[in-house]
Amino acid sequence: MIAKQDRSLALWNIGTAYVAFLIGTLMGLLQVFVRNDKLDLPAWLDYYQVLTAHGVLLALIFTAFFIYGFLITGMSKSLGNYSSKVRKTLWIGFIVTLIGTIMATVMIISGEASVLYTFYAPLKASGWYYVGLALYVVGTWISSFGLIAHYISWRKAHKGQLSPLFAHMTIATLILWIIACLGVVATVLIQYIPWAFGWVDTINIELSRALFWYFGHPLVYFWLLPAYIAWYVVAPKILGTKVFSDSLARLSFVLFILFSIPVGFHHQLNEPAISDFWKYLQVVLTFMVIIPSLMTAFSMFATFEIAGRQKGGKGLFGWFTKLPWHDIRFTSLFVAMAFFIPGGAGGIINASFQMNEMIHNTMWVVGHFHITVGTPVAMTFMGLTFWLVPYLTGRQFTKPLKKLAFIQIITWAVGMLLMSTAQHILGLLGAPRRTAYTGYNNHPSTLEWFDGILSNHVTMAVGGSILFLSALMLIYIVVQLMFFAPKAETEEEFVDFPMAESDMSGTPKWLENWWIWIGIAVLLIIAAYAIPLTHLIQHSIGSIGFRTW
Repeated sequence: MIAKQDRSLALWNIGTAYVAFLIGTLMGLLQVFVRNDKLDLPAWLDYYQVLTAHGVLLALIFTAFFIYGFLITGMSKSLGNYSSKVRKTLWIGFIVTLIGTIMATVMIISGEASVLYTFYAPLKASGWYYVGLALYVVGTWISSFGLIAHYISWRKAHKGQLSPLFAHMTIATLILWIIACLGVVATVLIQYIPWAFGWVDTINIELSRALFWYFGHPLVYFWLLPAYIAWYVVAPKILGTKVFSDSLARLSFVLFILFSIPVGFHHQLNEPAISDFWKYLQVVLTFMVIIPSLMTAFSMFATFEIAGRQKGGKGLFGWFTKLPWHDIRFTSLFVAMAFFIPGGAGGIINASFQMNEMIHNTMWVVGHFHITVGTPVAMTFMGLTFWLVPYLTGRQFTKPLKKLAFIQIITWAVGMLLMSTAQHILGLLGAPRRTAYTGYNNHPSTLEWFDGILSNHVTMAVGGSILFLSALMLIYIVVQLMFFAPKAETEEEFVDFPMAESDMSGTPKWLENWWIWIGIAVLLIIAAYAIPLTHLIQHSIGSIGFRTW
């Protein structure tokens, strides 16, 4: 059982995550009605404040705090309780991350940082907003180093042994995160903070964007890899079987370290200062990321079929009917995986130069973002919440809460299907993203965006409304599981951490030689970024700052 001090630390992370989730989803609800011309915001609240808060609170704050709550719990479960030194480091990391979060949020609320989630220059926020972002990253690094120290201590005490699969995947996730954050730390400390405080007059726009996307794309995998951990390690335990292949699972996470970082230019295919060759190279590396994703898909559906056939499933698809659909812990993960199939296909479109020309800066990208992060990642986190919180609090996941959890997952899936589909269609029709309501003076090509009672903007608003109602149900469940559900008194009532067994007998030890993979990752990053970043530095495109709000 996880130590009391560590349960408290994990719960503080998860609780903070859900506060950000509630505010962020409310901001999303306001957006869909503003875009549909059905809501006028009060004078003190600007649409771009709402849009910035929605992106930052959900994409950065909710995800990071929940991920660390999950990883802290899982590392304690798989490697044993933390030492006092590691525990202190984890608390310091949480506090620094929280301070940075509060600083950035206050700047957004006060109207000093309506620069959106990507904070592209030459939009210029208050310098304290960028300080908050820097503290947020530093805080997560401190927490990461604490978890890595716990892992190193275990390895020293178990020389020659492979670490448990959960621990291996956690370290891979943290390595990816630390390396990826170097880009955003560099641009915030060296460019944005001196510029925002007036220490320098201009900022190199192209360099700042390149450094952001060096961070921005692997950020997606920082969200996804904890979900993959749950798919690989938690789902088999719920199904009553083992991990399909320990070595395949470890190799897939290693490949994510190698191929998810040097690919940021596929977000910048329309940027004029980056030559075609470097865009081409990073697009090729982008498609390499598909390989570990397909490995994961194969592994998971192999696990499902094995479990279903062990339970008596016959014929080609008889195993499917034997899966535990009555268990929300499994159903939520399965639906999340199913949503990732069209989400991954959309990612291939976004990274393809000719097709990207059609959908770049349209609502298609917003739809893609929601169907990849808002469902596979968020719904997996929801499914984890249903047992993770009672595991930490010692409370029961009662039958009424289980029924409500099913309703919550179903409504989230329906709402996201409606909203994301409408956003994809609007993107194909040319509707821009990052804008409030606009009809371009009733230009004929825009009328189809709004025409009819079942127009795509109406559908988007309906989907967004369902999502917010689902979010309220989820918050109710979280509050009940944290504070009010009855305490577990018997072994049957106690909720455990479902961690599947993994056969490591055939797993090569070089998969856990991190210096090899870090070295190869660094070489790939140098090959992909050294020359184009040098060019951007030497041919600086400077700009003063602008406030458009």
